[in-house]
Amino acid sequence: MDLSVIIVNYNVKYFLEQCLCSLRQAIGSIKVEVIVVDNNSTDGSVAYLSEKFSFARFIINKSNDGFAKANNQALELSSGRYILFLNPDTIIPEDCFTQCISFIESKPDAGALGIRMIDGSGTFLKESKRGFPSPWVSFCKMTGLTSLFPSSRVFAGYYLGNHSSKQNQKVEALSGAFMLIKKEVLKITGGFDERFFMYAEDIDLSFRIDKAGFGNYYFAESTIIHFKGESTTKDTRYLKLFYKAMGQFVQKHYSGLSSRIWIPVLHAGIWLKSSVATITQSKANTISQPPTQFTVTGDLNSCQEVKNRISTGTDSENIVYCTGEQFSYRQLIKEIEARPSGKNLFIHGRETSSIVGSGSKNERGIAISIK
Repeated sequence: MDLSVIIVNYNVKYFLEQCLCSLRQAIGSIKVEVIVVDNNSTDGSVAYLSEKFSFARFIINKSNDGFAKANNQALELSSGRYILFLNPDTIIPEDCFTQCISFIESKPDAGALGIRMIDGSGTFLKESKRGFPSPWVSFCKMTGLTSLFPSSRVFAGYYLGNHSSKQNQKVEALSGAFMLIKKEVLKITGGFDERFFMYAEDIDLSFRIDKAGFGNYYFAESTIIHFKGESTTKDTRYLKLFYKAMGQFVQKHYSGLSSRIWIPVLHAGIWLKSSVATITQSKANTISQPPTQFTVTGDLNSCQEVKNRISTGTDSENIVYCTGEQFSYRQLIKEIEARPSGKNLFIHGRETSSIVGSGSKNERGIAISIK
């Protein structure tokens, strides 16, 4: 088996439907197994998806014990030479697997690979490439210095802001939304640390891969969509959860003076960032309610199915891109990056029964059934 794709799902069946549809097109001649772990969803995810995507194996958990534990559960069952931890709210291009595997095999020291990601509005996601959260790096992020000086080598270390997002490069930390790792490396490092229920588990694994002597690489020659709005909204609660995870990380990997400095620095950063949250909050476009009218474009055959089931207009602020034989996921991603100003973008995969979209990485997306 060449590749094992592991996806953890929790109540995002329509986003996962679009993800699996794109994944099916990316398999090609590669020997791939797909393992979906459902963490006790209540939206009927397994019943809805298992018949549609017979190539995927579904594992049903009776409780939600976190992202890390569910991934490790599937890892134990995997047989691929490479393991891809993939979020359910992602869309990948057809040549994604072949390109990524070819690149990682060209780097003798490589242990893991992350990829260039954009959100549902076409905006580059800075967490595609990151540095480790040292005391100074963490302070800059939490106090907003990273946002004020996004390209600075000194202040933007968390997102490696002084490094181009369009160049392949070795980095420190990868995102768990798309994390391709050699199975032999995971046998040395182990999988995700299950003490991290939410946040920092991907940084922790990246740290262990680095300390084991392997390289973490950022691959810029392929781009995926990560809606991300399906995760927690970035409010005060998010900051507290993020701080807890960062505290766990430093207690595990830092000691002595660094640890004694790190904790109060983060406390100060949390307080400052919470105090100015309303001032610095992103003004990105958001979609608060499911739209009622769309402009439909893309593959002509797939479009007809959508047009029969939704209200269409010639100049709607909501655009649905339909993928198929005449309009690939690779083309779709390019279209998303070149987003028309003021438009909300949605995706419909061929032979799916839904439309999904998100106007901001900080807000939950919109999923519409077209049954």
